[in-house]
Amino acid sequence: MSNSRQFGPEPAQLLLVEDNPGDVRLTKEAFKQGRIENDLYVVSDGNEALEFLHRRGEYADAPRPDLILLDLNLPRKDGEDVLEELKDHPELRSIPVIVLTSSRAEEDVVRSYELHANAYLTKPVDPDEFIETVRAFEKFWFSVVRLPPEDERS
Repeated sequence: MSNSRQFGPEPAQLLLVEDNPGDVRLTKEAFKQGRIENDLYVVSDGNEALEFLHRRGEYADAPRPDLILLDLNLPRKDGEDVLEELKDHPELRSIPVIVLTSSRAEEDVVRSYELHANAYLTKPVDPDEFIETVRAFEKFWFSVVRLPPEDERS
């Protein structure tokens, strides 16, 4: 039996780090329409994201995400800082991080990959295109890609 993460009866655990309520709503809508059962957790700034990932304070019982969707432009601690801290941490670095941001700036793309983001997606402005982008991403990451085995991610 393979020990890579399969998405069957167990829902995928997703962490969305996003401060724009409209984008949160669209992301939730896209996942609701999708085929992969998931638990989507949302935090609205970089500090909250790190509290969730380190299971501190109100997030002491938070699950370990299978995947993180990370906006770059966040209040308090920005997405690049979160990405850097996450990828420097031995127990968290194997969690795939998808940068999902409105920035099309080449330096943001380059910097995200330098900090070991697993993918960089630019948010479409059109709500229908936004939903399509999230659904395409969901299908790819949960139907095609093999995620790290549980024992290497705990």
